[in-house]
Amino acid sequence: MTVARVNVKGARRWLSGHPWIYRTDVTERPLMDAGAVLVHDNRGKALGWALWSPLSEISLRLLDRDAEAVIDQAWWDERIASAIARRVPLEDHTNALRLVHGEADGCPSLVCDRYDEWLVVQFMSAGLERFREEILASLRSLVEPSGILARNDVQLRAKEGLPRETVVLHGDVPREIEVHEYGIKFLAAPWTGQKTGAFLDQRENRHFVGSVARGRALDCFSYHGSFALHLAKKATHVTSLDASGAALMRAADNAARNSLDNISFVEANAFDYLREKEREGTTFDTIV
Repeated sequence: MTVARVNVKGARRWLSGHPWIYRTDVTERPLMDAGAVLVHDNRGKALGWALWSPLSEISLRLLDRDAEAVIDQAWWDERIASAIARRVPLEDHTNALRLVHGEADGCPSLVCDRYDEWLVVQFMSAGLERFREEILASLRSLVEPSGILARNDVQLRAKEGLPRETVVLHGDVPREIEVHEYGIKFLAAPWTGQKTGAFLDQRENRHFVGSVARGRALDCFSYHGSFALHLAKKATHVTSLDASGAALMRAADNAARNSLDNISFVEANAFDYLREKEREGTTFDTIV
């Protein structure tokens, strides 16, 4: 059995609830490439299983505190199924959501987002890459997606000694996917958009600000206009502000998709624009 041994500081970090152990706290490196290893403290006591990344500053990522666990296909099936089950209530409000959120779901360095019938994944550690096939098998079985895209283009992968790439791992994935969110529709771009295609983590904030919006509203750093779309449901007028003309073109298309005609689009640096409006004495009732 391959073992990593850690010092008192590393062991204490896990015992206090932190899911990582850093390179400087590993006193005995596993004699293997990246993968799953059993972790022992300096007295030889087993602390649990971790993903091992030989080149990373984050050497050990906690997988399972049970030293008797077997990290195999069944383990990944159970862990991913539990993560997906926690999101079931969200399906009443949206067709785009994060199914697996890394350490928060006990699947360190794994991100999996669902966009309608497609999945976008990110494998962000060398240790996790060792289990790519098991994870893909779980996702295909549990979700039955039409396609799975890997947005493995994040800088973090370079620090793990992994290539940065965007590749289809299963089926086919379109360049644009329509997201439905609390009655609002907008296009996500899984191949080229921010994050895995859209800022899914802001869904509840968008819904909330849309529920309290009033009067003249300003959406700074609007990107593709997802906040502006929610604002426009209650505000009398919305200014969608972004430095990217291309992003604002997408925002305008999204507004048309929702039959919203009370949004104007301004291409400008947000800080310059705000200073200008302050000098003019212009005010807004709702600002994001």
